[in-house]
Amino acid sequence: MLVDCNVKQPLGVLVVVRQTRQQAAADSSVAVAVCDELLRVLLETIAGCFARIESRRKAGQYVRALFSGLGKRNGWSIAEWIGDTGPAAVQRLLSRAVWDHDRVMSAVRRFAVAGLDERAGASRLRIGALDETGQVKKGTATAGVQRQHMGCADGIANGINTVHLAYIVERCGHALIAHRLWVPAFQLADAALRKAMGLPASMRRARTKGRIAIDLLASAYRDGVVFDFIAGDEVYGACPVLRRWCERIEQAYVLRVAKSFTIDFGSRGRFTCEQAMKQFAAARWHWRAYSAGTGSKGERAYAWYWLDTASEGHTLLIRKHRASGKVAFHYCWTPPGHTVTLQALIRAAGLRWPVEEAFEAAKDDFGLDQSQVRTWTAIRRHTVLVCAALAVTAVAAAKLRSRTDRRARPARTSSQSRPQTFGQIPLTVSEIRRLWAAEHQPVHSLRHRAHWSDWRRAHQAEAQWYHQRRNLTVWDEFDQVTT
Repeated sequence: MLVDCNVKQPLGVLVVVRQTRQQAAADSSVAVAVCDELLRVLLETIAGCFARIESRRKAGQYVRALFSGLGKRNGWSIAEWIGDTGPAAVQRLLSRAVWDHDRVMSAVRRFAVAGLDERAGASRLRIGALDETGQVKKGTATAGVQRQHMGCADGIANGINTVHLAYIVERCGHALIAHRLWVPAFQLADAALRKAMGLPASMRRARTKGRIAIDLLASAYRDGVVFDFIAGDEVYGACPVLRRWCERIEQAYVLRVAKSFTIDFGSRGRFTCEQAMKQFAAARWHWRAYSAGTGSKGERAYAWYWLDTASEGHTLLIRKHRASGKVAFHYCWTPPGHTVTLQALIRAAGLRWPVEEAFEAAKDDFGLDQSQVRTWTAIRRHTVLVCAALAVTAVAAAKLRSRTDRRARPARTSSQSRPQTFGQIPLTVSEIRRLWAAEHQPVHSLRHRAHWSDWRRAHQAEAQWYHQRRNLTVWDEFDQVTT
C-alpha cells in the first residue's frame, strides 16, 4: 500500500498502514517457514526414488535453484547457483543418473492433491484440466520437436508441445500433476532419431493428444485422485476416444468444442453448435447471466444457455461474452443417476482457465521452458522437478490464503465510495517464490564468481572454434561445386 508522505493523512489511515506493514513482514517470515517445511516433507517423500544419495541431494539442490531468483534456469546457471565447479553433475542428474522420475511425479501428485484438498471445503469443485503448453526450440535434435502450432509463439513455430493435467480446487489453488511430451510419428519411425533423442522403447507409435490425456488421467486415478469434472479445450472436446473413455468410467466432463461440432438433437434434427444456437437460443430472453468464477478483476459474468441433446446425460452449454458477443461451446456429460445444475456446469467450465495460470507460473517462476535439454529423459526430469517446485508453492499459498487475504470488501454498487484502505491480496505462488528466493539467495565468493566467468568464456570459445571450423567446411564444399 502506497501513501503520499507529502499529503497529511488521517491518523486512522497511518495506523492502518503501520499495521499492514507489520502484517506483511510477518507474512513473509511465515511464508518462507511454511515453504521450507513443505519442501522438506516432499524431498523426504521422494528420497527412495533415487539409487544414490548424490543424485537425491542434487535433485533437492536443483529444486531449490528453481526457487531462486535466477534469470534463466538451465544447466549452467543452476550449477553455478548450487556452487558446483561445472555443469556436469546437473547434466548427469537430468540425463544419466539412476532415479525413477515416474515415481517422483506420482509422489508430487499425491503431495499436491492432499495439500490442496486439506484446505478445501466439501462443497468446492475439483477439476482435472487438460491442456498443452509449448517451448520454442532451435534445430531438429530435440525429442518431440517439429514445426507446429505453438500457443506461446502465437502461431506456427519450431518447438515441442507437452500435454499437462492440472488439479484445480475451486477458490483454493491449482497444481500441475501429470504431463507427457507429444512425439511426432516420424521420430518414432526413425531408429537413429529414436536413439539420439533417447525415446523409450515402450513408445512404439505416436499418440494423439487425446490419447495422451487418457494416459495422464489413468495415472492420476491410480494414485486415488478424484475429479468432479474433466475440463479441456477444443483439442480434447473433439476427441471421441477421450469422451467415450470418460463415459465408460463414469467421469463427468465439460469440454470445449468448435462451432462446427455436430450434435444429434433427436426429433429436432442434427445441427452444428452454431446452428443449434441460432435455432434454439436466438431469443434474447433465452439466455441467463451467471458468473464463471472470480478473476483478478472481479466476477467473470457471461450469458449462458443450456440445451439438452438426444443422448442421455449429454448437454450443450453455450457461453456468450456480454460485451463482445463472442461465443464458446461446451459439450457436457454427467453419469446416469447424477443430477447436475446449470450453475455447477458453469462453475466447472469456468475452472478450466487456472491451468493457464499454472503454465505461466511454471515458466516465469520456475523455468519450465528454460532448461535447454534435448533428450526425452532430460525433458521429462526437468519438468518433474519444476512440477515439484510448483506443488510446494501451490500448497503453501493454499495454506496461507485465509491468513494473508486482507482485501477490502468488493464494491456493491457503481457509485460506492472507495474504502479507507484496499488491504492486501493473499500470498500467491509467485510472491511466495520471490520471498523464498530473497531469504535463501546464497552469496558466493569472488573466487567462485571468477571461476564461473572463466568457465563460461572458455566453453564459449571452444564452441565458437568448432562453429568456425564447420563453416570453413561448408565454404570448401561450396567452392568445389561452384568452381
